[in-house]
Amino acid sequence: MHHDAAANGMLAHFSDPEAVRRYADGPPRFVPGFADLHRMTRILLTEQAAPDARVLVLGAGGGLELKALAEAELRWRFVGVDPASEMLKLAEQTLGPFNARVQLQQGYIDDAPDGPFDAATCLLTLHFLDVDERRRTAREIHRRLRPGAPFVAAHSSFPQQDSQRARWLSRYAAYAIASGADPNQANTARAAVEARLNLLSPEQDAQILREAGFRDVELFYAAFTWRGWIAYA
Repeated sequence: MHHDAAANGMLAHFSDPEAVRRYADGPPRFVPGFADLHRMTRILLTEQAAPDARVLVLGAGGGLELKALAEAELRWRFVGVDPASEMLKLAEQTLGPFNARVQLQQGYIDDAPDGPFDAATCLLTLHFLDVDERRRTAREIHRRLRPGAPFVAAHSSFPQQDSQRARWLSRYAAYAIASGADPNQANTARAAVEARLNLLSPEQDAQILREAGFRDVELFYAAFTWRGWIAYA
């Protein structure tokens, strides 16, 4: 598997115990409607997934979406995959009694079981991968799903023309500050996103899902620099 600087930087950050200790405070401040994104993800998955579905969660470190889905769907079982061992430890703590229905696996998509899974999610993760690896990862998720199974992806994705890119990144930082983030931390995060992430436009991201084999790709979530899609294997 090819990992570029962004992916390696992400792994180093999420292997830092101090960064992991503060992790749960970050997404609600930087991602508008973070809890609603989890709620919408569940609703979209339940349109096709059975009450006893087996769900693949790629990028599961921290356990926040796993807990949200497990709390709402009491018979779903999960495989959560993440490369950062410290984040998986945090996921165990976050999940508490829900651990009984969750298998945590350290690694990348290639380390996930072959399935077949009844649904899959990949939230706030694919922007760490370059275009080729993002397409390959989406293809490997598709391969692990039953035909017709739903997949929800959401990550940083916004217009990439020079003037638009700068404007949206400023809005990203402003939202975090308005939500209570330390201004220095927010501006550092803005610089890191601009310098390190493999950012694409929403149109490019949707096309990658189609090229990976998904059909009926629909945008369901758009909030400043974030987008989310529902698609089907």
